[in-house]
Amino acid sequence: MALLIKDELEELIPDSRDNYETGKVLIDPLLSRDQIGSISVDLRLGYDFLVSVVSNKASIRLEQDKPSSSPEAFFQPTRRDIGDKFLLHPSQTVLATSLEYVALPDNVYAEISSRSSFHRLGVSISSMFQPGFRGCISLELFNHSNIPIELIVGSRLVQARFYKTEKEIPYNAQKGRRKYIAQVRPTVSRAPLDKDIVLLKKISNSQ
Repeated sequence: MALLIKDELEELIPDSRDNYETGKVLIDPLLSRDQIGSISVDLRLGYDFLVSVVSNKASIRLEQDKPSSSPEAFFQPTRRDIGDKFLLHPSQTVLATSLEYVALPDNVYAEISSRSSFHRLGVSISSMFQPGFRGCISLELFNHSNIPIELIVGSRLVQARFYKTEKEIPYNAQKGRRKYIAQVRPTVSRAPLDKDIVLLKKISNSQ
């Protein structure tokens, strides 16, 4: 696996969707080629948010037979326009997405992290996306500081580093294991769909 540097990124990322071809990395819209840095590409904060809310439920339950306490019950959707402020409160979890839709070829994966300027404010993001991924990049926002932070929709919040694999690894090769496919809006955790959760529940009930 090799980290792609600026010259390779420039060649791999077309200017627009109209110039996209198989084997390339699609980032749409790429508002400025300046987003492509020496070893990473800056991605912008999108419009949609799922905000964690206080509930009278004791906890988030992972059993699928408890819909009233499932992850969906603890988040509320909201939306902002480009240039609007979004207030991220201390110790608050907010699910968001990148402004850009990203499509990776089967031999490239991406690691996502918050840009240093936002990391220093207390916003820490870390994620990874498999080869062949399609969709807006999921951003799990959390404010580690004790002061609310005003985020601006459309600002360059995170950076993506792209790595090329020796072999192609189709995204849908492992059928039944992909829970997040081609999503363009924030999505709550689908941990309740994990097969081991179901199995462990059966073991617990049998004891």
